[in-house]
Amino acid sequence: MNYFLTGGTGFIGRFLVDKLLARGGTVYVLVREQSQGKLELLRERWGADEGRVKAVVGDLTSPDLGIDAKTMKSLKGNIDHFFHLAAVYDMGADEEAQQATNIEGTRSAVSAAEAMAAKCFHHVSSIAAAGLFKGTFREDMFAEAEKLDHPYLKTKHESEKVVRDSCKVPFRIYRPGMVIGHSETGEMDKVDGPYYFFKLIQKVRHALPQWVPTIGVEGGYLNIVPVDFVVNALDHIAHLEGEDGNCFHLVDSNPRKVGEILNIFAEAGHAPRMAMRIDSRMFGFIPPFIRQSLKNLPPVKRLTSAVLDDLGIPPSVLSFINYPTKFDARETERVLKGTGIEVPRLEDYAATIWDFWERNLDPDLFKDRTLRGTVEGKVCVITGGTSGIGLATAEKLAEAGAILVIGARKKERLMEVAEELEALGGNVHPYQCDFAEMEDADRFVKTVLENHGHVDFLINNAGRSIRRSLALSFDRFHDFERTMQLNYFGSVRLIMGFAPKMLERRRGHVINISSIGVLTNAPRFSAYVASKSALDAFSRCAASEWSDRNVTFTTINMPLVATPMIAPTKIYDSVPTLTPDEAADMVTSAMIYRPKRIATRLGTFAQVLHSVAPKMAEIVMNTGYRMFPDSPAAAGGQSGQKPKVSSEQVAFASIMRGIYW
Repeated sequence: MNYFLTGGTGFIGRFLVDKLLARGGTVYVLVREQSQGKLELLRERWGADEGRVKAVVGDLTSPDLGIDAKTMKSLKGNIDHFFHLAAVYDMGADEEAQQATNIEGTRSAVSAAEAMAAKCFHHVSSIAAAGLFKGTFREDMFAEAEKLDHPYLKTKHESEKVVRDSCKVPFRIYRPGMVIGHSETGEMDKVDGPYYFFKLIQKVRHALPQWVPTIGVEGGYLNIVPVDFVVNALDHIAHLEGEDGNCFHLVDSNPRKVGEILNIFAEAGHAPRMAMRIDSRMFGFIPPFIRQSLKNLPPVKRLTSAVLDDLGIPPSVLSFINYPTKFDARETERVLKGTGIEVPRLEDYAATIWDFWERNLDPDLFKDRTLRGTVEGKVCVITGGTSGIGLATAEKLAEAGAILVIGARKKERLMEVAEELEALGGNVHPYQCDFAEMEDADRFVKTVLENHGHVDFLINNAGRSIRRSLALSFDRFHDFERTMQLNYFGSVRLIMGFAPKMLERRRGHVINISSIGVLTNAPRFSAYVASKSALDAFSRCAASEWSDRNVTFTTINMPLVATPMIAPTKIYDSVPTLTPDEAADMVTSAMIYRPKRIATRLGTFAQVLHSVAPKMAEIVMNTGYRMFPDSPAAAGGQSGQKPKVSSEQVAFASIMRGIYW
């Protein structure tokens, strides 16, 4: 037998060609001139040469598929089955593209099939041809379709109408459900249908342990079928005698609701399941105009748009959450009875589908998440860049090709570090500055903008820490003043200096090195924690004002790091700390992913504990306060004295890894 296919190199087509070749036939595949290389690769996959899979150069949107007269003449009378698979299956495609491909393309395919005198025309339509019909849609129904406002629904319906009204060749129509990957291999070519929600499931998995129950939606019934079922059914039905003029629903006769499907894939992806699913019908008592008014409120629209954009979900997909249509498939069940061709249970192959998506289709796989891709050629300012976290971060940025601006108080050390960074291949610009002095900070801002024009990343790392209990601080108010001067006022001065240019360019990211102490309310660090808390609050307010102008903030609640700043406190020599390099990894991660906050799980837990059980949190922190004494220097002794550390102190510090005591 001889077969002709449009869309033969597409997702369903490539599997169908494999089936047709197994029948010993010759397959003609419509391809564009520029797509012949793709067909050649597929020939290798099929194990077929040019004699068995023949390219027919043409174009779906041209009359008679753009096939030249000579080729058309050679095909006339030689095609037993004409399969029309080519179509736009993208919910987010524009209406013009869908109109041209789905409707005009079908018209051209019908015309070409007639010109070839094909014996049977097989039109692969979709359950979308039913629109948003409320109730059960049978295979013999067509004109009853409802709510065809969406371009995808409308064009799938209209393309089927072209076949029904104008095709002079005997035809058969197939309406597959939502086609997902192969049930045995997981193979899929794009994100569509339920795949749109995989990123949400993945994010929930990263945020919560699998055993934590969550709340989700119930939704309507979604009819999901794997591509291998569709192709097996299509191949079988196409070769049956006496079925011309019939329509077949290639669907799951036992579809599941959206909530059930999401739970199945959540389990496949080792994410928490939705223990409670809310049925939107419970909100039916709210008048439609009120619901619509709420949806159209600017903040609601912006929030919805931001969430959908982050998850990669087209807005039109939401209209299918409460999909109202179920599909009767008695004709398909009749012709498949006894063949063994049936829809497998989703639970049995969901893990295969998930695994293929996560390895091959996850959008994050195609984003440049490297540090070099983020900072190369970008102006990155680091304060306190000559030691500790600042120096470790500067080294990473220098190697990644950033235009590196470092500021510090000590000129000699600044120049020494600049030479070291240049030896790593860095484009380094050192500027001496005491960021606790406002005039000096202003001069720094002016110089950087004059020399570099703008700043892409500002890393407020320079800081002062004081470990001293309040009982020893009653006569040391200056400790609070000088800590606030550098940690808060100095950082704010830089933000306010660089922000105008960031806002003008609608591009900029500020990273504030804060402290885990802000989350734990660390004793003995009242001056330090207060200054960092003030900067955190300022940044949250600024982010609220500049959210729509692409100037963003990340706060890093840094745990205890082994830097020169903590060196005077000798007890820290015996407790677990992060290395500067590990801390710098947190900074570079903030530059790449731009989260609102980076914190350790212990820090986040402490913040939650202070919110829900403040007295318990207070007791825990007081226990640590009493267990770890003030340093000899803070108590008025000699700073070089090495304190004795008990096994209880080491054990407590290990459990509370990273918290300041």
